[in-house]
Amino acid sequence: MSLKARINDDMKAAMRAREAERLGAIRLLLAAIKQKEVDERIELDDAAVTAVVDKLIKQRKDSITQFQAAGRDDLVAKENAELSVLMAYMPQQLSAEEVAQEVQAAITQAGAAGPQDMGKVMGILKARLAGRADMTTVSAQVKALLAR
Repeated sequence: MSLKARINDDMKAAMRAREAERLGAIRLLLAAIKQKEVDERIELDDAAVTAVVDKLIKQRKDSITQFQAAGRDDLVAKENAELSVLMAYMPQQLSAEEVAQEVQAAITQAGAAGPQDMGKVMGILKARLAGRADMTTVSAQVKALLAR
């Protein structure tokens, strides 16, 4: 079953169970997927759907930070609820050790010698780790290793 089909099934289940918060988050996700499909005139595959989910997760995390700074606990709770629903559609996250191994393998594969090769390494890692690791953390690790 494709990820998009799973999301549609989950929306139907949330409707039947009358879970308003969960249903709202799933509808937001489906709207973002549909918007991307219409904009690019393509049918999204699982990797592209994961990228949309990842983008929405980043937006929620940013919103949570902003709302906490403003003292809006009601909105923080709403965003956290949406974030937990969206996280269910992400692939299993890699451990720190697995990420470190992937970073080392990508550096070796790219033949990276210094910081000027960071783009090559990140290009390789983005394809391998999309949705399975926080790319900000990965980028920091690559930068640290290439600076040596």
